[in-house]
Amino acid sequence: MKLFVRAPRLSEAPPEGLRRMRIIATGLLVFMAATFIATRALDNGHPAFGFVQAFAEAAMVGGLADWFAVTALFRHPLGVPIPHTAIIPRNKDRIGDTLAIFLRDNFLTPVVISRRMRRMDVASIAGEWLANPGTSSKRLTRGCSRLAIEILQALDQERLGGMVRGAMVQQVRNLQLAPLLGQALGAAMADDRHLPILNGIVRAAGQILETNEHLVRAMVHERAGAVMRWTGLDETLSNKIIDGLKKLVRDMAEDPDHPLRGKAEEALATLAHDLQHAPEMAARVDALKLAMLENPAMQGWINGLWEQARTAMLRVAQNPEKLLAGKFGDALKQLGETLQRDSRLRATINRFVRRAVVGTAADYGDGIVRLVSETVRGWDAETITGRLENAVGKDLQYIRVNGTLVGGLVGLVIHTIDTWL
Repeated sequence: MKLFVRAPRLSEAPPEGLRRMRIIATGLLVFMAATFIATRALDNGHPAFGFVQAFAEAAMVGGLADWFAVTALFRHPLGVPIPHTAIIPRNKDRIGDTLAIFLRDNFLTPVVISRRMRRMDVASIAGEWLANPGTSSKRLTRGCSRLAIEILQALDQERLGGMVRGAMVQQVRNLQLAPLLGQALGAAMADDRHLPILNGIVRAAGQILETNEHLVRAMVHERAGAVMRWTGLDETLSNKIIDGLKKLVRDMAEDPDHPLRGKAEEALATLAHDLQHAPEMAARVDALKLAMLENPAMQGWINGLWEQARTAMLRVAQNPEKLLAGKFGDALKQLGETLQRDSRLRATINRFVRRAVVGTAADYGDGIVRLVSETVRGWDAETITGRLENAVGKDLQYIRVNGTLVGGLVGLVIHTIDTWL
């Protein structure tokens, strides 16, 4: 996809330092011209007038030459379309391409980024900031907050949300769920952490039996013969069955060594083994997983996750101080202290960050380069001229001043040599 950005036409006011230096350079040139005119008009034959005149004349020439050179970079001097002037506006597309190539070759190659990232201890910086949020730069916190808000609000939410949802679903699809469930169940049984669940199942069975006694009575009544119904024995049989089931459930709840509980644990152990080692069970779990993912209710829940996460991130970014003052802030502070103490953890995080940045550069470096190049191409001549002149123009005005003074000194030296000879 072509990332073409058409920047608005901007008329940026020059910074105060540039305006002052431009006045100084122009004023010095005017002063040299006035001095030259005055020495020509007031020449009384004194030798000093010749030196002053030579200095002013050469300084005026040097100042005019450097004014022409500096102006020719950004525009046509005096509006006259002299060849090889207005260099930057005429070559802005080539400048954008060259800048993009320079950025790619010197900053966005995986080798360069990896080498630079090795000198950065991101984990230590993050640990110090997290451990001492009160003494950290509030300007940094506010800047990060504004940047996060602008990014979250500027991104295409529908497209980004679709990418997040797609990534989540793909991760779940690729997940081997059956072995994980088997390992979790086996570990729980090894530590007797399954007993509360088993007790809950027994209690739930007792409650289900109490609330559905009428179903048992109706079943016995329907299947009993006419003689049993006429004599009322079906009611007696129903009571016996219900009382027996209640006693069974009660005994299972009270006796940890009840045979049926043992059978249930054997079934759970078999299930844990089959989940980890039986291909048929893994296939059944995968089929159930895919059916859940394709369920409209599950898709709706997944679709809402991104918007909930985005809303939460915006809320946090809008008030980072509140976040750092709560329990989550305490956890972050503890994480920062851990990062400061644990060198192995810092090394792991730095390695992860380095690989993530290098991977991002490898995957999206060309896109970033195209963005820079086509953004510069999208600027009009006035915009790029104004931005570059404001960025480096102050130093260019120093060149005008130096050219005026150096030219004057050269003229003075030439006049001195000519006088002696």
